[in-house]
Amino acid sequence: MSEHETSSPWRRFWEKGGWWRSLLVVVAYFVIYQGVPLLFAPLFPTAPGPAAAIWLFTIIPITFGGLVLVAFAWSLGWLRELFGPQPIRGRGWMWIAVAVVLLFNVLRFAAVDYAKAGAGVVVAWLVAGLCVGFAEETLTRGFVVNLMRKHGYREIAVASVSAALFAALHAGNLLTGQSVFATALQLLYTFAFGILMYLALRVTGNLVWPILLHASTDPSTFLSTLYPTQGPVAAFAGLGNPAVIVTGLILLIFIRGRVSQSTAEGLEAPARGSRV
Repeated sequence: MSEHETSSPWRRFWEKGGWWRSLLVVVAYFVIYQGVPLLFAPLFPTAPGPAAAIWLFTIIPITFGGLVLVAFAWSLGWLRELFGPQPIRGRGWMWIAVAVVLLFNVLRFAAVDYAKAGAGVVVAWLVAGLCVGFAEETLTRGFVVNLMRKHGYREIAVASVSAALFAALHAGNLLTGQSVFATALQLLYTFAFGILMYLALRVTGNLVWPILLHASTDPSTFLSTLYPTQGPVAAFAGLGNPAVIVTGLILLIFIRGRVSQSTAEGLEAPARGSRV
């Protein structure tokens, strides 16, 4: 009798995969992430300083969400599936995704006025970036990708759904007073960015690398936006969002392949025999 047949109902439910189970996981994470800051808000009748606000309302909630995701993966026995080698090869052209994101992240870091930002804020954003990268990539390029593959979807659907759910997470910014237009642009950007992170996952073969790439994106973006310098580097760095959108939407067209169901369920050795 196979491991799948002897596993618990809890694990058998999630092993079936599918887009709606992916949506269920993302919704549950979103509720947890949005709910944790509400526990801290009554403790601060006046607004905390910039660095303290990042720790209290970004780092702590996202860290808690990441720990919940790790516990969830452990309960399913999926830690190896999520953080081990990918069950499908990448192609050389997929390095374009890594290069575009990395290039503009470096430029944004170079366009930050660090003296104005202050060490406390810079350190807080770097820690926040690492926490955000871990939690959001584990959720979308980890759980969502894994669930979609278990149901047998083609990789273009895997990439699209993981990117769409990643983008949907950012719709919550409407709750903070962000305009509908700005939120719509952010959803387009985050969808394209999600495609690039999927390609980074494919071409590097391990979830750790999109986590680290994502971890450098948020702090470089926020710091260069809030504490910008002037000059050609800053001007070129400002083209990052359009470059990500165009690159992500174009590269999406070329995604091919499917992970066989037996490989996705862990009944075969990892990946080298998977179709691309």
